[in-house]
Order: sequence, then C-alpha cells, then structure tokens
Amino acid sequence: MLKTLSVYDTKQLSLFERSDSPKIHKSYLDTLVDLLSNDLDFHRLNSIYASHNFHSFPAKFPPQLPAKFLTYLTKPGEIVLDPMMGSGTTVLETYLAGRKAVGFDIDPLALKISRVKTTPLQKNELKEYSRTIIKESKYLSENRNEILKENFQIKFDQKTQDFVNYWFSHDAKIELLALSQSIKNIDNGAIRMFFELIFSSIIITKSGGVSLALDLAHTRPHRAKIAFSKDGQFLFGKELSNDDNPRIKFLTKKYRSPIDEFAKKFEQNLFGLINSNSKRIKPDIQFGNAQNLPLDNSSVDLIVTSPPYASNAIDYMRAHKFSLVWFDYSAENLTTKRKEYIGGELTSDFNYEELPDYTTQIVNKLSELDSKKGKVLLRYYSEMIRVLREMYRVLKPGKAAIVVVGNSVLRGMNTETQNCLVDIGKQIGFEAPKIGVRKLDRNKRMMPAGFKTDRDSQIQKRMHEEYVIGFYKSQK
Repeated sequence: MLKTLSVYDTKQLSLFERSDSPKIHKSYLDTLVDLLSNDLDFHRLNSIYASHNFHSFPAKFPPQLPAKFLTYLTKPGEIVLDPMMGSGTTVLETYLAGRKAVGFDIDPLALKISRVKTTPLQKNELKEYSRTIIKESKYLSENRNEILKENFQIKFDQKTQDFVNYWFSHDAKIELLALSQSIKNIDNGAIRMFFELIFSSIIITKSGGVSLALDLAHTRPHRAKIAFSKDGQFLFGKELSNDDNPRIKFLTKKYRSPIDEFAKKFEQNLFGLINSNSKRIKPDIQFGNAQNLPLDNSSVDLIVTSPPYASNAIDYMRAHKFSLVWFDYSAENLTTKRKEYIGGELTSDFNYEELPDYTTQIVNKLSELDSKKGKVLLRYYSEMIRVLREMYRVLKPGKAAIVVVGNSVLRGMNTETQNCLVDIGKQIGFEAPKIGVRKLDRNKRMMPAGFKTDRDSQIQKRMHEEYVIGFYKSQK
C-alpha cells in the first residue's frame, strides 16, 4: 500500500485508515473512484491541527478531504487549485503537502484568512507585538475613551455607525476601537494581518463572539433579547427571574471583554502557527472570480473546491460584515458586494446560460412552484456553468476536479444540486465516474442550525450531508 502521507506528520493528522488506501498499481481514474468510494466523513479525526482553527468559517469541509485527494492524485510540486477557496482549507493542505497551491476568492475575509493561515511567522516576535497591542488597547480604552469615540465618528460613515451601534455594546465598541487602532499601527503587513485575523475571530463565531449577535452562522443573525453591560447592568431586555430556563440563557448575551478574548485567541493561534519548511511552496492567493480565472489552459494538476449553496442558504457576507466594518469597509459597500457572490438572489440584468436538459427540468419544476425562486436557481446553475467551464479549461487532460456540494431545498423541492452539476459538467466535457457522499458532523461545523434533525426545518433538510463529485477530464 501507499504510505498515508509523504511530507505530513501522520501521528498528528491521522489522515485516514490505511485499509482505505487505493492500490498503487491502479490507474488514475480507478484511484479517483476508489477515493470517492471510501469513507469521506472523517468524524473520528482531529481537524484543528496546524492553522486550521485560526478562524471560524461557515460550512468548511474537513482538511482530511482535500488531503486525501491531493496525496494520491498529485506529486510534490504539482499545482492544486481552489477557485472558491473560502477559509483556505485546500490551500493550506496543499501547502503542507509540498504542492503548489493556487486559490481565488472575491470575499475580503476569505483572502485574509487564507493568507494568514499559510504564512509562517516567528512566535517570539508575535509575542512582543501581542504584549504591546494588549497594553496599548487597555490604556486607550481606559484613559482615551472620548478620543476613541471621536475617531469612531470620523472613521465610520453614518450607516456603518448605525450597524456597529446596533450589534455591539458601548463597552465592547470602545475596546474594539482600541484594539483596531493598536493593530493598525503595525508596519509589518504579514504580522498586522495575523492580528487582524485574531480580531475578526473574536467576533465571528457561531455564538456571535463579543457582539450582541446570537448566531453569526445563521442566514440572518439574531440580536440578543437580553444583554448585560460590563458592570453587570441590563443594557436592554426584560429581567426574568428563571435563570435556569435554557431558552432565556440562549437569548442572553453577557459582556465579554474583547481585549481579554483577543489575548486568549492569540495564545490559541500561536500554538497552531505553521513553521517554514524548504519543501513547501508559497501559495498563490489572489482576489478572483471563479467564473473567469486568470490561468492558462491546461495548467492545473488537481482542483478541490466547494461552491456556495443556492439562494444564499449560507450568507457569508452577512456574517463577515461584522468584522470587515472594522477594517475600513463601509456597511453599504459590503451589502453591495454581497450581490456579486455565487448563489445570490438578485436576478435582474443577469446573463443567464442555456442549461442542459435535466437541469432545465429541475429549474422549470421549481418555477412552477415559485417563479422568483426558479429564477434564483436558474442564476445559480448559470453561474456554475461558467465555473465548471473555467475549471475544465484550466485542468490538464487526464486529471480530476473534486467538487463538494450541499443540496438545497427550495419551496419544499429538492433541487438535486449534485445531479444537476454532473449534468452541467458532462455537457461541458467532463466525465463524472463517481459521486461520493459524506455525512456532516454538525457539532464541528459552523452551521446555521442545531445538530438535532428537525424535519419541518427547510434549512436543516439540506444540510445533513454533502456530495463529493469526482469530475475527470479525459485525455482525448
């Protein structure tokens, strides 16, 4: 059997069972089918090694998934592409494995996360910066309160001020202003970005972190119904005597010091910081749209990616806005940018593609139930035609593209995302020899619903399993 890993620490990663390993004498296509036929759940494995745990991100797949495919389908030095890289899981695994990672995304936070996770830094130097940031932030928040408030008025436009004031308590806002000002003073760009990511990570969590949001993984985050200030006083809400009521506890946000949370998260990220290694190749991470990639034809050895859900089922920008507004992005501009994301709901002035027959039937069936949702799905599959067309163009003949997709239920109808994408892929020229299925470990993923299945919940119906499509570009 093949060795499980070549440049990985197998004790640390426990990648997958050796009994699952494809035989070395098999053809590339047979190996691809074997990999898709084996366990793709990875529920028993540790997925927070290295820098994977630097920042929460909705619906990211486990690192063992891209690692499994790039280990057996590429050689050291070959190029692995993720055209919709999100939190950079594929990019990081490719980097750790000594391959050349290329990643694109249009989301500013996704770019920041991926770059930080793949940048080796010196721990001792970071510790010195951390001490300075925390010391300065405490001083500013305790002694320069009025100056920070004046800077807030100057720095943020009115709509952004309204957004921040609604979602953050006064005390949290002051400490976040102090932290952001201290971080901005760092001259070294890579180090500054490292601390910006820590700043972001104390806000964007499933629980809403130091904000007043209850759940930033939800399509539309909810504000706490009851909130306490720094000194334990009620900020808003109605005092309720039954403290043991779990529903009340869920709806309540108690003040958590951003500076204290920042210090704790720094220690966690410091532990996961990756080391420089001469066998590793610096990733090429760029702002870019998966529908129009700036890459040469037949230049990529493997693609591993996961496109968004249709109809904004997971609304990335709605959550990312909570931290991006602190990095000189206005709330209005971020709302506008959200319309550019694949899977969006804006359908006017959109360039639709001609769909293959089966996918057309699915869209028409939904349109009969809801014409607006039908157009949204038509937009999504039109976008995915352009994405898959680009993936086919840049992929070398005889190579594979692994596409991990979740299903969508719109107006109670299964949109059969995996089957429609296979339908589209075949029209473009791909073969699709196998679709793997993986059950989601919802306790480990930032998802917009609980682990317990609720059959009446539309969002839960489509988020308990994923499909791993193996596309193959023949050598003909």
